[in-house]
Order: sequence, then structure tokens, then C-alpha cells
Amino acid sequence: MNYAQARQHMVRTQLKRRGIAAPAVLAAMREVPREAFVPEHLAQHAYEDRPLPIEAGQTISQPFMVAAMIEAAELERGNRVLEIGAGSGYAAAVMSRIAAHVYAIERHAELVEIAAARLKRLGYDTVELHVGDGTEGLPDAAPFDAIIASAGGPFVPQVLKEQLEIGGRLVMPVGDGEQRLLKITRASATHLEEEDLGGVAFVPLIGAHGWKESDHAH
Repeated sequence: MNYAQARQHMVRTQLKRRGIAAPAVLAAMREVPREAFVPEHLAQHAYEDRPLPIEAGQTISQPFMVAAMIEAAELERGNRVLEIGAGSGYAAAVMSRIAAHVYAIERHAELVEIAAARLKRLGYDTVELHVGDGTEGLPDAAPFDAIIASAGGPFVPQVLKEQLEIGGRLVMPVGDGEQRLLKITRASATHLEEEDLGGVAFVPLIGAHGWKESDHAH
């Protein structure tokens, strides 16, 4: 299978046709090999328009959703970004092609180990992975120009809002049952603006400021 061709086709048909327009996002999605971020037996499905299962019972989001969230976060060169729910490392890799530094938190140590090996192999050395509770953010590295949560919580944790730089953008799915993708912009030290970007479906965000593990036990 020609993955490079499949990647170009994915960008053309799944992203551009659905309105993803930011040149930096399209370029990053053209560059990062999604087939390297899924289990080997699923590599041939890497550019299909759907999420795929990965290790630890988690998923890698569909390409369109990754691109839409990164576009909504308005990443720029020089930005410092926090991703909550690193999973396979794919979204962090895409963001690393745009932003200066990406910090990514994942509660499954197994996923961090696998993602770290992938990122190292691909030479994506501006991504820093941490094992921990993403709902707490990463206070030691704050503030961030953008925060993206790749899992859905009951609400946007206050602690994450506080880790946004002035002008910073936070994109996160919120809701029980029906989830909405929210974008929060820190307009000033005291004022936050909120925008609803539409309905989405994400795995639950488990943590101190998210869902309890018992709420979503399989």
C-alpha cells in the first residue's frame, strides 16, 4: 500500500472538502504518517475516515477530528501547547509540526511508552510526554498558548482555564451522553469567551476533574 498517496488523498477528501482550510494544519496532516501510530495489523486502515482502536482499550481519533481540533486551537509557530489524552501520540505529532513545543499527558503508562518510542523513531523531538492525570493540566509548564483535550469531560476544569496564557485557546469535548466541542479563549486575566463548535463523540476523560473510573468501567 502506498501510504504517502493515501495520506494525500485523505487530506484532499476528508479534510479540505469538509472545510479544513488552515495551511499549516493541512501541511502537518500531509506530513505525519498516521500508519506509524496505529497497531501494525491496522496500518492498512490508517487513512480511513474513522477512529481506530489502539492499545490499553483506547482509540486514535478520525483524521478529520484531529485536524478540526487543531485548527480550532489556532496554533501558531512559537506556541507552547498542552494535549490532554496523548493516546497514540498522533495528534501531538501533528501539532509538533506547527507549534514550538508540545506537552502531552496520558494516564496509561503503556501508551506513553509506545508513543515515546514512535515519536523518537520519527524524530519528533519537540513533544514531551508525561504520565499523569490530564485533568490537572501541567502546572509546572504553564501557561500555554493552547490546550487540546482528546477526551470528553463533564465540564471544562477550572484548573485548565487557569493554565491558559492571555489570548490562549482551549478546545475540549464536554457533556454526558451528547458531547459538545467547546472552545474557550482567555480574552484577559479575568474574562473567558466560550464558543460551541458542535456535537462530537470522544472517549471519557477520567481524572480528579473529569469522570471517575467507576462511571465508565467496562
